[in-house]
Amino acid sequence: MKKDNVVQTKSYDFAIKIVNIYKYLCEEKNEYILSKQLLKSGTSIGANIEEAIGGQSRKDFYAKLTISYKEARETKYWLRLLRDTNYLDEERSKPLIEAIDELLRIIGSIQKTIRNSNS
Repeated sequence: MKKDNVVQTKSYDFAIKIVNIYKYLCEEKNEYILSKQLLKSGTSIGANIEEAIGGQSRKDFYAKLTISYKEARETKYWLRLLRDTNYLDEERSKPLIEAIDELLRIIGSIQKTIRNSNS
């Protein structure tokens, strides 16, 4: 993995955090349904970024990036829901929500740059 690709690195690091929080939710909270949704969307962000990087065209890159953005939005939803239903306390949820907000800003900025360059 290239060290200078911020979105690639941050999405991978975030996926690791999501896997770990999924294990916590299953093992400590016996929560399997919402946590599975979080696992799927939270790890899909980085997977779609990887696909975007390997895209065959600018259009393909943008399409995969858009999917990644949507998965990040979904992940934020599940994190908020798990927090607001007391499966995740503030100490565990706050850094994850901050991290997903940062990813949303980065991905959104890349999308905006691409849109503006096509004008």
